[in-house]
Amino acid sequence: MGPNKVNITLTRRRFIKSVIFSAAAASSGAGWYMASAASNPAGGVERLVSINVNGRVRRVDVLPQETLAHTLRYKLGLTGTKVACNRGECGACTVLIDDVNYYSCSTLTHNVKDRAVLTVEGLRAEDGTLHAVQAAFIQELSPACGFCTSGQVMSAVALLKANPKPTRQQAREAMSGNLCRCGAYDHYLNGVMRASGQLS
Repeated sequence: MGPNKVNITLTRRRFIKSVIFSAAAASSGAGWYMASAASNPAGGVERLVSINVNGRVRRVDVLPQETLAHTLRYKLGLTGTKVACNRGECGACTVLIDDVNYYSCSTLTHNVKDRAVLTVEGLRAEDGTLHAVQAAFIQELSPACGFCTSGQVMSAVALLKANPKPTRQQAREAMSGNLCRCGAYDHYLNGVMRASGQLS
């Protein structure tokens, strides 16, 4: 009876340890990665990747399911990219990828390895001169609380790259993916029109 009791105790201990490990792995996302790696022992998704951010190639350790917003903010320290809804609805996390605006919270970092990423930090010139959109937003007092501003700036930059002289309605439509909880939409539109040289 003694040996059997010892075996039951060891079995229960192993079971409890496995439950604790599983819970910790699930909460950190490591469980998904380990399961993925186990199903693809040949190597799976490469973890250490090079991404071109603001004209500079950066090497970073990226999980398979990691979003670009997470990589930019928490691994590269580019906190100008805001995360608000984290579900591709508000636009606060907007960045440019090959000159097109994207929600970085809905874009996997692994999908931008061969593309050029531009964040709000990359707009200012080396001598400190602000981008025309940034300067125009300041002149028009576009931001209210300012939380959505970096996303608004990036969408405006993408618009003016594609259409340097948009009408106000075209600007309204192009900026419609960026929510402003303060309701400063007209101020942002004024900034876009000023940056395009159509408002003095």
